[in-house]
Amino acid sequence: MRRGELYLVRKPGPTDPRTQRVFVVVSRQVLLDSRFSTAICAPVYSRHDGLSTQVPVGTEQGLKHESSIHCDELVSLPKSMLTHFVGALNGEKLDSVGRALAVALDLQQKPGPESIQSN
Repeated sequence: MRRGELYLVRKPGPTDPRTQRVFVVVSRQVLLDSRFSTAICAPVYSRHDGLSTQVPVGTEQGLKHESSIHCDELVSLPKSMLTHFVGALNGEKLDSVGRALAVALDLQQKPGPESIQSN
């Protein structure tokens, strides 16, 4: 399992109206390679609202139609549910997901005390 891979998950959750949904693995690779039993994933929806936290994807990534990764709706899924490989993001798309995750989690770099120089 690699960061940026897409998997079709059956019965993704009790509140999801779909019986199956595609998710993109966004956990860091060291966690995926560990014995930790879950992975952080972002759902893929057919709707795209143009938000900076959404990344468009489509047939190039193994999907049937144009869709969008929604980085505002992260979930932790058992790795055992991620068995139906659909496709993978290329480097450019993975970078876009990284930027969308930074916006979704408000991780923009802010100056810390160490960056303030005394005169």
